[in-house]
Amino acid sequence: MMSAPAKAERPTTDAEIVEAYLTASMIPDPDAAAAYMKPGTVITFTGGRAFDHPRGPTGFNAKRYRWVKKKMDRFDVCPGADETVVYSVGTLYGEWMDGTPFEGNRYVDRFVVRGGQIVKMDVWNDSAERILVQRGIEA
Repeated sequence: MMSAPAKAERPTTDAEIVEAYLTASMIPDPDAAAAYMKPGTVITFTGGRAFDHPRGPTGFNAKRYRWVKKKMDRFDVCPGADETVVYSVGTLYGEWMDGTPFEGNRYVDRFVVRGGQIVKMDVWNDSAERILVQRGIEA
């Protein structure tokens, strides 16, 4: 199991903190990902599901995908007086539970970073729409 980087290796910018969190969460290593979050941080996942630890989304994803990864295309950074909002924008790729591969599934993750820690995360992606299409329902 991968652990969080040593203090000298820790990311320094808010975008690097978000990227390190996402990288750890894709392993998946939710405990390493949690090292970048303030304890008790609320993660609002697709469909409005709320989790208080990265184990929540990891467990949810295990029911939806055989495996899933993010192609992180860019980070949009919006600095504020006391916090920074960082958007990670890209696409998901992986395999559905039936083994069918997919790619190009758009996602946007919104993070609030304060004092070098993630304090809020919101997640959106097109997976639900793609699942509807798989079932013959026009999305």
